[in-house]
Amino acid sequence: MWSSLNEWLWQERLWLPPNYSWAQLEDRDGVVYAHPRDMLAALPLALALVAMRITFERLVGQPLSRWLGVRDQARKLVKPNATLEKHFLMEGWRPKETQIAVLAAQCGLTLRQTQHWFQRRRNQERPCLTKKFCEASWRFVFYLCSFFGGVSVLYNESWLWRPEMCWDNYPIQPLKPALYYWYLFELSFYISLLITLPFDIRRKDFKEQVAHHFVTIILITFSYSTNLLRIGSLVLLLHDSADYLLEACKMFNYARQQQVCNSLFIVFSLVFFYTRLVLFPTQILYTTYYDSVTNWDPFFGYYFFNSLLLLLQLLHVFWSFLILRMIHSFTKKGQMEKDIRSDAEESDSSEEEAAQEHPQLKNGTVPTDGPRSRAAVWLANGHKSAM
Repeated sequence: MWSSLNEWLWQERLWLPPNYSWAQLEDRDGVVYAHPRDMLAALPLALALVAMRITFERLVGQPLSRWLGVRDQARKLVKPNATLEKHFLMEGWRPKETQIAVLAAQCGLTLRQTQHWFQRRRNQERPCLTKKFCEASWRFVFYLCSFFGGVSVLYNESWLWRPEMCWDNYPIQPLKPALYYWYLFELSFYISLLITLPFDIRRKDFKEQVAHHFVTIILITFSYSTNLLRIGSLVLLLHDSADYLLEACKMFNYARQQQVCNSLFIVFSLVFFYTRLVLFPTQILYTTYYDSVTNWDPFFGYYFFNSLLLLLQLLHVFWSFLILRMIHSFTKKGQMEKDIRSDAEESDSSEEEAAQEHPQLKNGTVPTDGPRSRAAVWLANGHKSAM
């Protein structure tokens, strides 16, 4: 059954240009070609990268954060409350006004006390600056090594300077060892990001990040399996060129070194817009759409590969919009305050303000001096929610 499925999946008419077969890509006479099974080595290497990341963050990231003066904000702990905790874990972090009123009545608290409880509880779940710094520092090291490693691998290759050379004698293009290891390194890293995704900082573009990781893994695996390593390597290098600048910008932002952060943000924005919105569509997309079919008719692999690249370009446009919003804030305030994809720490009321409130709701009565909604009065008088 597995053999039949494998044979159906890798039909030559789907993934190779007309009149080419997998037999032509078999290793012979010392010439080595890319094979899908080679990518299986990425799985154990991804686990090794996860272990390396944990070690790096503890031995390098945390000491470096302290040396740069990263300080975690002190957070007030909530008082244990089984009813509110159950709602927080089961129903969600942000209860609606009517839900807050019900919970306040059940716990004998005022609305403001209940709201403050949820604010503090949400703040406890948010990652501290040290965790953010360590995550950014690990990605910075990877992207920096990957970018300059990619430059060293591709610098003397003709297709780096002339993308149309990616299709010279395709698909009969021998595999070079350095290119294979770099490809394997990239694929392993993105698989490791998927493994650690549930434990990483969850930002507002979480769904887009997941989509990006999946598209990247599919692109790397597909391009390697169909010997599209030349154009695939250009895509990887183009993306790595801006990513390490972004992570460096985050690190200095968490360390509150604003001048360095602002300068890096400007450089990152220029590199990002040029590589993702200029080079990618005019060089990568153009050559894959037009130059690639100069010598043969389009086939399924052509449409599949270009569809993934187009999806990647849509993600570029989405993130460009986020960066433009940050630039707009930057020009108004003179500095980049935060990553707009991250949730802000919620401000808490002072103890003095909280002390002015009535501490409890008793016997169905509602204090008159605290802020109340009509729903709270209605519920306190013995009515049930219409929800």
